[in-house]
Amino acid sequence: MYQIVEKEALVPNIIYLKIRAPKVAKAARPGQFVIIRVDETGERVPMGLAGWDAEEGTIEIVFYVLGTSTMKLGTLRVGDSVLNLAGPLGTPTEVGNFGTVICACGCFGIGPTMPLIKALKEAGNRVITAVEGRSREFIFWEDRLREASDEVVILAGDGSCGDAGWTNDFIKRRLAEEKIERIFVHGCPFMMMEAARASEPFGVKTIVSLTPLMVDGTGMCGACRVEVGGETKFACVDGPDFDGHQVNWETLALRLRQFIPEEDRSHMLWERDNWHRLVELAPQALNPTLGRSEEKNKKKAACSS
Repeated sequence: MYQIVEKEALVPNIIYLKIRAPKVAKAARPGQFVIIRVDETGERVPMGLAGWDAEEGTIEIVFYVLGTSTMKLGTLRVGDSVLNLAGPLGTPTEVGNFGTVICACGCFGIGPTMPLIKALKEAGNRVITAVEGRSREFIFWEDRLREASDEVVILAGDGSCGDAGWTNDFIKRRLAEEKIERIFVHGCPFMMMEAARASEPFGVKTIVSLTPLMVDGTGMCGACRVEVGGETKFACVDGPDFDGHQVNWETLALRLRQFIPEEDRSHMLWERDNWHRLVELAPQALNPTLGRSEEKNKKKAACSS
């Protein structure tokens, strides 16, 4: 059993967990992920590593509460445990002294971007971090990102703070202004696709991190197959990093949507039987802005300064 030692609701529907997993923490590298199963009936869900501490024996994850399994995970308390945790899995991100790089991230992708930024800086790169969110309320860890990066650009889709627009808009502007050697993107598939399409005309290598539906995580089941450069790859062993210009995003989107009816039914049934857990255990996880008007005001003040 893998015990939760720290939990925080970061923004609406996005939760941070620190979990005790000593063996995983000792071997983890930037770009790798773990597969978590909450209980006997839970799915095996891949999640990028947002950090780790080998001495403390802990790992960190950031996830979006979307379906049944993430809802179960989101309602656990500090002191509770998940049943299974396998990792670190996947090939670590290639880190070298490239020059000036962009780390584009959004939503849960901010999590796995953090250790990558640190590794790129240690390798001697100038790191520009671009963070997107629908509004200022969906941006988190800005202080950590600024501390680790050379430059941080906040992009709010509604224009509420920082630059209006998304990371793909920023990528187009910045590539037209200066030489960028490489781009790394973490976030939802649509965000990664748009970022890769924005950089493709400039010929700048763009690495995306794909963690689609997985079962065993060792390349045996084929559930996580993706088409890259006209060839079939397995995200669990060949990835999760791939050249975003070579990914067949259309087929990936179709595969990600194939179980939506079953996922909706599972979510509805679990929520009906466990509504009390949602109310008692995670009111802020589902809407962390409740009772946090003071913090909200501080964020607004930071935006205007």
